[in-house]
Parts: sequence; C-alpha cells; structure tokens
Amino acid sequence: MQQTTVTPVERAREMIDNVRQELGRRIVGQQRMIDGLLTGILAGGHVLLEGVPGLAKTLTVKSLAEVMDVSFRRIQFTPDLLPADLIGTMIFRQQTGEFVPRKGPVFSNIILADEINRAPAKVQSALLEAMEERQVTIGDTSYPLSDPFFVLATQNPIEQEGTYPLPEAQLDRFMLKLSVDYPSLEEEKQILRRVGNPAPVDLERTLFRNDVVRLRETIASITVDERIEDYIVRIVTSTREDPEHRKMGALKYIEFGASPRATIYLYRCARVRAVMEGRGYVIPEDVKAVAPDVLRHRLVLSYEADSEDFTSEDVIEMLLSAVPVP
Repeated sequence: MQQTTVTPVERAREMIDNVRQELGRRIVGQQRMIDGLLTGILAGGHVLLEGVPGLAKTLTVKSLAEVMDVSFRRIQFTPDLLPADLIGTMIFRQQTGEFVPRKGPVFSNIILADEINRAPAKVQSALLEAMEERQVTIGDTSYPLSDPFFVLATQNPIEQEGTYPLPEAQLDRFMLKLSVDYPSLEEEKQILRRVGNPAPVDLERTLFRNDVVRLRETIASITVDERIEDYIVRIVTSTREDPEHRKMGALKYIEFGASPRATIYLYRCARVRAVMEGRGYVIPEDVKAVAPDVLRHRLVLSYEADSEDFTSEDVIEMLLSAVPVP
C-alpha cells in the first residue's frame, strides 16, 4: 500500500489548525483576531488589538500563551507605571555591597501590554524600544530578550480621558493592528450559555518552541512570484504622494503614507496567510487579506477624510481596487 507523503506546508497548516481548534474550546468566534495573533507570532512581529472592553482580547492572548510552550506575563498599564516596573532596575545587595540587576516582566516570551495607551510616553517608549531592539539595558549592561519575543498590546478606542495615545511613529513598530468587532447574534448566544454555566476549560499545549522554528522555516520557503512582489510594492507606494499616483482618488484622503516597513510586513504576512490556506505560494488574495491589518495604523488621514467620515479601512479599500491585480 502506497503511503501518502505529507508536505511541510500541509504539516504547517495542520499545526496551525490544531491551535485554532484548541483556542475554539474557550473562545467563541473572533476567528479574525485569532488568525491575526497567529500571523504576528509566525511572521515575527508584534500586534496591537483595538476594541471596546469585553470582547475577549485579554482572554484570547492568555489562552494563546497556554497552548504554546512559552513564558507569559501580563502588564496592566496605568498612569503611575514607571519604566523600571517594565524592564527592571538595579538593586543594592547589602551582603556583597554590590548593585545587581533585577529583571522586569518584559523578560518573557509573550507580553500582554493591557491598555497600553493608559501609560505615559516614557513607559510606552521603554516597551517599544524592547520591541525594536530585542534587548533591554539595565545599568551599563544590555540583556537580550527571549526568543520568541512577542508583544500583544490592547487599547480602548472609545476612552480618551486620562490616556496617552501612541504617536504614529510608535504605532509603526507594530506589525499588525487588529480591529476587534462585536460577536454575531449566534456567537453572543453561545457566550451567554458558556458563561452562564461556567466550567473550567483546560487547554492542551499544542505548539512548542521547536514547532515555531519549523513553522517559520516553512513560511520562509513559500514562493513569491516577482509579479506578486511588484503588487505588494505598488500597494504600499500608492499611499504616498507621487506623480504616478496623483490620479488615484484615495490620495487626497492621505496626509502621510506607509513606509517601506509596511512593504516588508505585507510580504511576510502574505506568506503566513498562504500557509494557513495550505498553499506553497502566495496569490494576490493573500496580499489583499492581510493588507488592512498591516496598513490600518500606518496611514495618517487628511482633513478631507475626516470631513467626509472616511476611515482607514475605506481608504485601503479604495487603494486595493485601484492597484491592478497581477
């Protein structure tokens, strides 16, 4: 009897589906959020979650850490938080008469920065520096952070009182910004039944450190045709003022466009999406699917967009319809 050979892409998709199914035992719906979190982890980037309270953002992140063989720390950001509370500080040891480092909670694999816009700029900067440099300096010594190192930050879009909104330049450090919506009617009924009759749901670990390494190797081997590369570049550059793009109606709604960092992240995320769909190559639909999450927080909209009630999603949709598909 002939044995069927399982390709690396098929094996990778099966591993991702196992994580989805395990999270589905505790989380009702929110599949786009779950896929976005997995995309960020596998593409090697950080994710910003935006949504009103009560949409299971924190629960989903905690559950994701449970199914992975990684360390996890949750940090509640508050106005009185200090950088030392995040990265650590030097403490004096009386027995030896020396100052020794006490590492903060940032030295973990998955960091949940809950309500990041509640902390002042110096605390936000300390976290964003760790995200970019993958290291933390305490005293005179720099310490590398664990691998994988993944920051998931949440923020509440409806509350501005007593908050410190992230500047656009710092938002650019996040690979993805996920907009978390309300559940559907049927999903909310399931939530009601599940919470109304609470029973502990213990999740099994289904994704280990070596699995993450293998998944990233498989993703790196995904074929991206040169026409797809051109398509990615054209989408990102169409957000900028350029003689070639002046005829595009969307440009008048954009004050500042996306940087080349968006091009890199769009390329990486499209590869992850191809693996999630069980393909060894990227197609235009993969690029279109991840473009809103990659570009949403990188476009600074103009006065015209505000006056006409245009959102980033509206502008991105206009750009995707204007750029020719290969």
